[in-house]
This record gives sequence, structure tokens and C-alpha cells, in this order.
Amino acid sequence: MALQIRQTMTAAAFDEWVRLPENSERRFERIAGEVVEVVSNALAARIAFRIGGFLFVYLQQHDIGTATGADGGYQVGGERYIPDVGFIRYERQTGDDTAAYYPAAPDLAVEVISNPRNETEMRDLRLKIAGYTAAGTTIWIVDPFARTVEVYQPGQSARTLDEDGTLDGGELLPGFQIRVGDVFPPEADV
Repeated sequence: MALQIRQTMTAAAFDEWVRLPENSERRFERIAGEVVEVVSNALAARIAFRIGGFLFVYLQQHDIGTATGADGGYQVGGERYIPDVGFIRYERQTGDDTAAYYPAAPDLAVEVISNPRNETEMRDLRLKIAGYTAAGTTIWIVDPFARTVEVYQPGQSARTLDEDGTLDGGELLPGFQIRVGDVFPPEADV
């Protein structure tokens, strides 16, 4: 999920810095004012792709918004996050789709843990959960190693779903349901 760069910047300075030519092929987040380069691994990428695929099929049948993959950034408060999968309803879309970080928080953010033993990644993830929550975003934290999904929804207590649980889109994605176990590759592949 994240590699340490750990340079503190204002949001305005960050927005200019990420547009520099030397940064154009790299992905950065601004978490708690610090610049973090985003990295992942093949397992996390595969799981994010699977979830994005389920969401894509749903949105083909329910044209209520747009989804992004791991290159779609969002402004979340004064921070800049790049969820592994993001979704924003049409009625909340307000800005330029060509901006490096869409000028609104997503309605749904999916974050896939790449290494649960990486203390920095896990600290950054908790900071992002706080930022997303403050912005009213629903968050799915996917742990490929525990094979669970933590669900954070505005105004509700967090809950953890195991492989037999069901991710439900609720009012945000009416009718969207997937079995948690279906987002993970077979255990032999982990």
C-alpha cells in the first residue's frame, strides 16, 4: 500500500509537486500532511481487481455513478488518497475528471492491505479510515491474510466479515451483494 517518503507538505504544495514531470509516472498520497508513495503487490492488486470487477458489473446494470481503480485519486478533506477501488455517485460529482485527485471524497473506498505486518502501512491505513469517515465515505478494508473485510459506514459501528459474510451495498449501492470469500483467490494462491 505505501512506501515511506515522509515529507510534510501543505495540500497546495502537494498538488503542485505531484504534477512535476519527475513524478508523473508515480503514485503518491498525502496522509496526515505527509507524502507517501503508493506501492502494492500482486495479491492486493488481484483482489482489488476482483472487487472492481464486481462493482463494474453492478454499475453496468445500475447506472448510478462511476468507479475508479488504483490510479484514481480523491481529495478527502485536505488529504489526497488513492483507494484500490473508489466509487462516487453521479449527484456528488462536481469537478474535473482530468484532475490528479478528484475534488471530492468517494462514496465508497476499498483499501486492500498489502502487508499487515508493516506498521507504517497499518498506521497510514488507520489515519485514512479516520479521514474517510470524517468525509462520510463507506470503507471496506480487505485483509487477504485474515481473509476478512472490515466495513466502516457513516453513523454505524465497524464490523468485520469473514469469508462467509456478505458485502452489502446498502443504500449506497442498492442490491449490490457479494460473498466475502468470492473476493479472495483460492487459499493455495495466497
